[in-house]
Parts: sequence; structure tokens; C-alpha cells
Amino acid sequence: MEFVGPICETLKCLGDPTCTYIEHHRKLEDRMNDLLAKQRQLNAMKRDVELRKNAELRLGRCVRQEVENWLLEVQTVNGKIQNVDERMQNVSCFSRGRLGKQVSQTVEEVKEIIIQGRFTGDLVIDDPSTAGVPFQTLEVLEGETAVIADIWKHLMSDEIGMVGVCGMGGIGKTTIMKHIHDQLLKKTKSKPLFKKIIWVTVSQDFNITRVQEDIADAMNIGGLPKSEQKRAAVLRNKLLKIRHVLILDDVWEGFVLEKVGIPEPLSSNRSKLVLTSRSNVVCRSIGCCEIVEVPPLSNEESMNLFLAHTGRGILEVPSLEEILGDIVGECGGLPLAIVVIAGSMKGIYDVVEWRNALTELRNHVTSVKDTDKEIYGRLKFSFDRLKDLNIQNCFLYCSLYPEDYRIPRMELIEYWIDERFLEMGSRQQLHDRGHTILNRLINNCLLEKAGDDVKMHDVMRDMALYIKQLHFIVKAGTGLEELPSNSEWKKDVERASFMMNKVSEIPLSLSPNCEILSTLLLQDNRSLERISESFFQHMHSLSILDLSNTSIEQLPNSVSNLETLNALVLCGCHKLRYVPSLEKLKALRKLNLQSTGIEKVPKGLEILSNLTYLNLCTESLKELPVAILPRLSCLQCLILYVESSRVKMNGFDAARLTKLERFEGRFTELIDFNAYTKSIQCQRLTSYLLVMAPLEAKFNVRQRVKGLSFYCFKLLIVDSDKGRNKAIKLASGLQG
Repeated sequence: MEFVGPICETLKCLGDPTCTYIEHHRKLEDRMNDLLAKQRQLNAMKRDVELRKNAELRLGRCVRQEVENWLLEVQTVNGKIQNVDERMQNVSCFSRGRLGKQVSQTVEEVKEIIIQGRFTGDLVIDDPSTAGVPFQTLEVLEGETAVIADIWKHLMSDEIGMVGVCGMGGIGKTTIMKHIHDQLLKKTKSKPLFKKIIWVTVSQDFNITRVQEDIADAMNIGGLPKSEQKRAAVLRNKLLKIRHVLILDDVWEGFVLEKVGIPEPLSSNRSKLVLTSRSNVVCRSIGCCEIVEVPPLSNEESMNLFLAHTGRGILEVPSLEEILGDIVGECGGLPLAIVVIAGSMKGIYDVVEWRNALTELRNHVTSVKDTDKEIYGRLKFSFDRLKDLNIQNCFLYCSLYPEDYRIPRMELIEYWIDERFLEMGSRQQLHDRGHTILNRLINNCLLEKAGDDVKMHDVMRDMALYIKQLHFIVKAGTGLEELPSNSEWKKDVERASFMMNKVSEIPLSLSPNCEILSTLLLQDNRSLERISESFFQHMHSLSILDLSNTSIEQLPNSVSNLETLNALVLCGCHKLRYVPSLEKLKALRKLNLQSTGIEKVPKGLEILSNLTYLNLCTESLKELPVAILPRLSCLQCLILYVESSRVKMNGFDAARLTKLERFEGRFTELIDFNAYTKSIQCQRLTSYLLVMAPLEAKFNVRQRVKGLSFYCFKLLIVDSDKGRNKAIKLASGLQG
């Protein structure tokens, strides 16, 4: 190659194209490295754009077309680079110049796309065609035609601006308004009655800031001021400009509309405000001049709704008609009670069981004297019929989440595993058991299906908290800025949930005397930066501690004394640098340090012989001491960071973890990779991600799942003998 320069000079007389061709030939590797560097810059920019887009994208908004086009260009050029990359592996001497030219052209193309991707304004715009978003699923609506007609008449009238929809819990207020909400959307498509149909769930723990934010989201208003008064002014001005229907569901107490930023609907602006509440006094205090009372269902309507959930086949059972009528009668015409009780009796055709159920139901109804809580007795009948204490605990656990919250199935099942509700077994068996319980709770109408998630009806949640009123403290998603004082933590408290709030500090003065507290959920308090040493001082029975997605920089040393701790979850604590010694936490079965800022594993990790779940998927980790893994012989799940690595993974140590079912890891030496892949046939893996790459290599795993050319990489789901054999065969191919 040292003669290429002089030759190039000699051939100048043949013209620039010849010399350029030789330059492409000569500098192919340098230009390829330049292209890969530009690609990394481009993909980093793409990730930032996608994060911004997702943050700005709300209901009723859409991505700007130029942003969509840019993302498509990035995708196209990444495919082009991958193609060039593959050709580089087998390029011949005669094709180097042509390939070098293509690489140079692609470099310029990437530079241009990078310039185009420097978006300065918003990435999304309002979708003018969207008045609102219909509900994914609607409950069966039996009867209530007169109520719906009454509400609809008021909404279409120019004389009435505010309507209150009242009735006891479980009577069907929310279901009725969901149907009306979707009817309004359909009507607006054909005839533009209202510019926006806005739904906001207020709930029992009224919080002005949360209501303001929910209205702003529905209105596509970004960047609300921090001041409550200024936020109210912004909302008021926006709402006054458009004709709208604002539905405030589940209002428990009176408040001043002006403080929230809700203008009073007048005949001049022709907007509407609808409240649902258990109290007509609350509706009148806010200013509703028209109150629509939702009555209980008639006997005929109640029976129709009951049979819709049990199936009409039970009518064919001799001697059941009278008992069936009595059971439906005990439901008191409350749709929620009818649906839940019918769900618990579905598939039962034995008259003896129905007669026993009637006796139990009557006992439950008479056991609750408070009229406001009358429905709880009826609902508790279905809860008690679950019989299994662990399944009952699984149901009650859902009440630790905020009201009306969509609970991810996998997250919920993980909690149940940590709480030992699902007993013991392999992780696959535990997850199967968890899904089976969730399906049973949904089929029995104790939980609602919400896409891939589940939801708990607000009255079901109230009933669960009523059952556990002495043993649960739940202030989840209420806008809480500080935890309750010491006196509010009763000595009988078993579980406390303060997730999804705005707590910024746990002060030295707070040291609750909770000797039997077993679960403490503090995740998603994103402003939480400091926890005092005294806070955990009296929590000698703590089993589950979740501090995920907080801003803490260090855990207090007092955590080292929580000897009964079963799960320590710190996922997403990006600022966390210090975790105290874990050597006393011999009961610990789960440790999740994903996406934290730790640089070394906590002291005492190697002593945790009961650990079954370990997540060290964090880029900041600098080392994994070689002696640790072989001592964690009970591990069923091990997740390490694979996109870049300063950690050397020993394949022989990993191979000794014979109970692993899920494994994500990166090997930097071929000997370690080979040692581990040979061991796969002896293990019970159901899911694994293996990467073989040099220490200095960085890449985005999710983008490289298909067709990695210079790193050995496979993501395999093994759920059968056939799949396992295929996995072993593929792993063997990787070794070659």
C-alpha cells in the first residue's frame, strides 16, 4: 500500500476520477470508522427525539409530519449502513474503491440527516379532528334509559350549564356517564356540537394540582405554570375559548370552580359541566342547579343483568327460580353488586350451593349497618367466596395502587411473588399461578380488564380498604408532599403505600413505631432525595421495600439492619451511588439495582444465599467480583447490562447457576461465551439474552436484535422441548 500515493500522483494525468477511485480504495477503513461514528451520533439523536416525542405526545395530539419523515430517514439509512457493514466483511481488492465511494456518500447523507434532526420547536401538534378519546371497553348497561334521557336533555339544552348525577356507590353513575361520553363523541363526529369532551376522575383524595394537570392533558395544554393561581388562569382562558363538556367523575367534596380554573358554564358560552357524586349536597355546593338521581334497578332489570353474567342456563335448574330471585333481591338493585355476585356464582348449578350462598349473602348484608357502606357487605360476599387466603390477599393488594389506576399485570405478579402469596416453585410456575389468579379475579368481576393491564373499580377498592382499614395506610397518587406524622402510623399497620406522590424528604423527626409493618411502597416519588437514618429504626418486620424511580443518592445505613427484608427494589434511582452493606439481610430474595448509579456491587452480596432475583442492569457498574456468582446458587433470574461493558463475565461461573430461568449477560472472551453456551442444555432457561462482544464495543441491543454482523448475539424464548433444542443448536452455531 506504500506505493499507492506515488501511483496516484503519477496517474493525475488520467484525470480526477482515477485518483478519487484510488483514494476510496486506500481510505476505506478510515471512512467506514467515520461512518460508524456518525451513525452512533445519529442514533443518539434519534433516541433523544423519541424521548421528547413520547413526553409531548398526549391524547388528542399527533406527531409533526416532518418528525415522522425524519425518523423514517434514520431507519432507512441505518439499513443502508448495515448493508455496507456486511459487505465490508468480505470485500475484495477489486471492489474496495466502489464500496469506498458508497461509504463516503453515506457519510454525507448521515451528516445531512443529523442537521435536519435538530428540531427547535415542539415535535407534536394538536389534532384538530379529535374531540376526545372513547373508552376502550364499556360495561353492560341494563335499564337506566330514563336517567340517560334526562342527562342528555340537559346537555342539549341551552338553559342548563351544570348537571349533578347522584346516587350511592355502585349504582352505576360512572358507567352511565361513560356511555354518554362516547355518545357525545359519536354525535360530535357527524354534527360539531362540542369542540372537546373532557373526562377527569376526581376521586376521594381531592387534589387541585392533579385535577388541573388532568384537564390540561385532555386539552393538550403543555408547560403549565407552577403557581396554582396561574395554572387556574391558563385553564380558564383556554376553556372559555371553546365549547366543551367537562365531566368530573367521583366527586366527594365541594370546591370552588374558580380555584381550579373551571369557568362556570353559562347560556352564552353553551359549555357544560357534569359532576358524578354520592352526595347531592356536594353537587349543589359546587353550583349544580339540576340533579339527576340514579335509582336502583327494578327487579326485572336486576334479573336481566344477573343472568347476563351467569348465563341463562341456570334457569333450567329445577327448584332454583325462587332462590335465584331471593339472591338478586339481596343485591338491592345495585348494578355493581349484581355483577360481582353473579360473577362469583357463574358455573354453579347445585341448588344446595345456591341456598348456602343466599344464607351467607344475607349474613353479609346485615353485618354492615352504615348506610353509606351498605354495598360493602354485598361485595364482601364475593370476596369471602374466594375461600383461599392467598387469593384474597392478592385481591386486597390491588388497593395499594392509586384509585382508577391501570395496574400492569407483570408488575402486580412480581409483587405477589415477593409477598409469598403464590407459594414456592420455579419462576415460570409462579407467573403461571399469578396469571391464573388474575383471570379468576377478572372472571369473578372483582377486577376489571383494561387492555393488557387490570383495574380495580373505585367501590371495590373502597371495600378492600374497608376490610383492611386497621392494617393498611394508603395515600397513593394523592399529591402528598410529606409522609404522615408518627402518630398517624398505627401500631397494627401491615402495609403502607405512598407511591406516585411528591414527597421530597423523609426528615429525622419521622421514625414510625411500626413493629409489624411488612410492606412499604414509596416508588415514583421522583423528587424524593433524602431519607433519614431514623426512618427504618422500628421497622423490624419489613419484608418489601420499593424506592424505585426516586432521586435518592444513598440509602441510609439503617437499611443494613432490616434482617427480615425479602425484596429491595431500587430500579430507576439514577442518582443512587451508595447502598450500605447487605450482609445481615440473609432473608433477601430479590435485589433490583437496574438503572442506578452504583459503580460496585453492595458489600455482602455474596452472602445472600437465598437470592433468587438479581438485576444489575446498570451501565455505571465497573466490576463484578469473580467470587460472587458461584455463591448465589439459588438464582432464578440474573440480568446484567449488555449494551456496553466494563464488567468481565466469567462463563464458567455463570454455568454453575443451574437454577437460572432468565439470564441476560455479556461475555467479552470467547472462552467464557463457549463455556456458558455449552451449559445451556443442562439448565432450565425459559428466556435469555447472550452477547459476545469486546469490552470497548457499544451498541443498542434492541436495534441489533436482527442480523448482528460483528457480535454474536441471540435473544431466545424457550417454552418447549422443541424450542430448547433449537436454542442449543443456535448456541452451538454461535460458538463456531
